[in-house]
Amino acid sequence: MEGKIVRIISNLCTVEVGDKLINCKPRGKFYHQKLTPLVGDKVIIDEENAYILDILPRKNSLHRPTIANVDGAIIVTSVKEPNLSLFLLDKLLTLIISNNIKPIICFTKVDLLNENELNEFNKIYDYYNRIGISAVTNSELKKLEELTKGMTLVLTGQTGAGKSSLLNRLNPNFNLDTNEISKALGRGVHTTRHTELFKYKTSLIADTPGFSSLDLEGLTKENIRDSFIEFGFDCKFSDCYHKNEQGCNVKERVDSKDILESRYENYLKLVMECESSRIIYKK
Repeated sequence: MEGKIVRIISNLCTVEVGDKLINCKPRGKFYHQKLTPLVGDKVIIDEENAYILDILPRKNSLHRPTIANVDGAIIVTSVKEPNLSLFLLDKLLTLIISNNIKPIICFTKVDLLNENELNEFNKIYDYYNRIGISAVTNSELKKLEELTKGMTLVLTGQTGAGKSSLLNRLNPNFNLDTNEISKALGRGVHTTRHTELFKYKTSLIADTPGFSSLDLEGLTKENIRDSFIEFGFDCKFSDCYHKNEQGCNVKERVDSKDILESRYENYLKLVMECESSRIIYKK
């Protein structure tokens, strides 16, 4: 029988087959094949003996959070407590876009901003929408529902941004644990202990552990460049890295505010991180 893994706790996989949930263990052959079942995997199971027999080919997979066959990623991004990290946001966008996953930014805690902060936030909100990366706030649930119809989704973002709280708002039956921000650390406390897919209307959504650091292992400078989609809008060179190339007008567009300054700065940081990591990996 074919099904989809919707939860993994320890070595026990919960597989959804039609309207049934069946707990199965993976066969030992996966260990020898160095293949680990992931939430989101489409699998063939032996229902009678409660074993996963085969894992079907994946269209994509993420390492942190560990999940497969994702259509879209909701990047839950706090604007205050914890403060907005545009570098983390752009790094997540790079990883998600490079895996051919549709990114959707969901900004939280906008109500905590003062008037000046709100004006600056609105510029950022409008910018991402203008370049074709969907952005909503956690008060725009109808818009979020429209953007995610029929998709298998992952929630990701900084610790304490409100991922579990968002899921509880989408469907109170989720009843997921949430914790307050640690005043001493200035960030949230992990509340999710495993990855699990939950049904929401026509979608499946994964709540995943929060994190605040990522590595770019496996990505190339080309992946990073191509994930900053707005840089190539007017650049006449398809292989341009938008740094010091003669004839590239990306820097001019940054100066004229057509490109968000933080986006360009974050791009340069990510390319530098990628270049330095290649040196480390080769040793």
